[in-house]
Amino acid sequence: MALTRAEEVMYSSGAHPRHRHAPEFEEGVAFMFGEYVPVEQAGVPITDTGFMQADGTYDVVSVSKGMFFRLEDHLDRFERGCDLFRMRNPYSRQQMREICENLVRLSGFQDAYVWYGVTRGQMPHTDRNDVNLYECQFYAFVIPYLFIADDQMREKGLALHVSQSYIRIPEHAVDPRAKNFHWMDLKLSLFEARDKGHDWSVLLDVDGNLTECPGANIFFIKDGRICTPANGCLEGITRLATFELAKEVGLELEVGRFHVSALEAADEIFLTSTAGGIIPVGSLGGKPIASNRENAYTRRMHDLYWTKRWAGWHGTPVAYD
Repeated sequence: MALTRAEEVMYSSGAHPRHRHAPEFEEGVAFMFGEYVPVEQAGVPITDTGFMQADGTYDVVSVSKGMFFRLEDHLDRFERGCDLFRMRNPYSRQQMREICENLVRLSGFQDAYVWYGVTRGQMPHTDRNDVNLYECQFYAFVIPYLFIADDQMREKGLALHVSQSYIRIPEHAVDPRAKNFHWMDLKLSLFEARDKGHDWSVLLDVDGNLTECPGANIFFIKDGRICTPANGCLEGITRLATFELAKEVGLELEVGRFHVSALEAADEIFLTSTAGGIIPVGSLGGKPIASNRENAYTRRMHDLYWTKRWAGWHGTPVAYD
């Protein structure tokens, strides 16, 4: 049985047609310094510490079939991220809702990727170590929905590589529970994976335990139990949704610390991300996974995820014109 072809539904079938929009917003819309502008015209000041020092936090919420998915959960996580990194969001929660909806409404996209973030802004002229002297800046944009893996890749299953050259930044250095700009370990592990002929990477901690993948949480299934790391990873919103789906398909959930050897012995492996939902893994280090079971649980949860989303599960409708 083939997986639900989410990308085809969004962009090829005409099921989710784009709403009317101004020509200048054809590629997307950005919000910066209180104004909505074409996304290709948006920019960050070169002396903003978000650009200079990766000093910022962000979040991404997706829209499909004209509905935000778990918008309040994303806003909750963003607030926690600002608190963790001692940043003051210049906009209230209600203003955040309005900005996100305005971006999508102006773009006309029914399937969208909505990014928003806060940087610490410009360095103060006096004491750069006084957090209270910084004026944090807020930026946001919307573009068409993004997939880590297209329909064909999801049907086949990603070729996953366990990074040998890089480990995840320790959680006591940069807290991974909040989204941040410190992506060098993640990006280098991706380049390493591609150099070795694989699609995506997963990073371990210094003790060889699973943490996360670039832009995604990792899960594995073994003997009817679904497992995912508790430490060293983002508190993913799609991860949270997967906890609920696991109950629906009859899997026992275990969130804990898992050595990479547990992944190597798994019956099924998959990633979860706002950029694609549930993403099956077909091989690990070049060796096939679940050749006899055909990722049965993963496929069921993948299709449930999209069926339920498009039916309004945890959805917040966008008020288009």
